[in-house]
Amino acid sequence: MLTLDIPTLKTDRLVLRAPVAADFETVAAFFADADRSWGFGGPLDRNNAWRWFASLIGHWALHGFGFWMVDTRDGDPVGFVGLWAPEGWPEPELGWVMFEGAEGKGYAREAALEARRYAYEVLEFDTLSSNIFPGNARSVALAERLGAWHERTYENVSHGTEMVYRHPAPADLTTGAA
Repeated sequence: MLTLDIPTLKTDRLVLRAPVAADFETVAAFFADADRSWGFGGPLDRNNAWRWFASLIGHWALHGFGFWMVDTRDGDPVGFVGLWAPEGWPEPELGWVMFEGAEGKGYAREAALEARRYAYEVLEFDTLSSNIFPGNARSVALAERLGAWHERTYENVSHGTEMVYRHPAPADLTTGAA
C-alpha cells in the first residue's frame, strides 16, 4: 500500500487532514447535489465522484500537495480546501468547497488562509490563483475577502470559461499591502 505524507494542519476551529476512504460518502453526496456542486464541475454520478475522489488523493502523490478534508475540531466534516494543479491548469490554484450546513460560518476562509499559508511558507509558492465559474458569487466574495482580485478570464480545459482571481504574493501579505 502506498503511504502518503500528507500534513495535518490546524486552525483555531478546524483540522485540515488527509482524505481517507470513509470521506467518499460525503464527497459523493456533495457531487450528487447539482445546486451545490455546479461550481466545482458537478453534478457527478457515484462513479465519476469516485474518480474525482481518487484523483484528489493521487494529486498528493504526483505533486506533493492537494486538497485536505476539513473537519471542525469536534470531528464534523465541513468541506475540502487545498491546492490543485491538474494537467492543463495554467498554474496551481487555491480551491474550496463547503458541505451543506457549513457555509456562512467562516470555515472556508479560515481553511483557505491556512492552505495559502502552507503554500507560501512550506512549499515556497510565489503566487496562487483561484479559478471561479462566472456566477459563483459566494466564491468570488470569499476570494475577495482573502485579498484576491479578478485578474482575467480564461478557458479552462475541463470546465470552460472561468475567472482567475489572483491572491496577494507572500511579500504583500507580510508587508500588509493586501
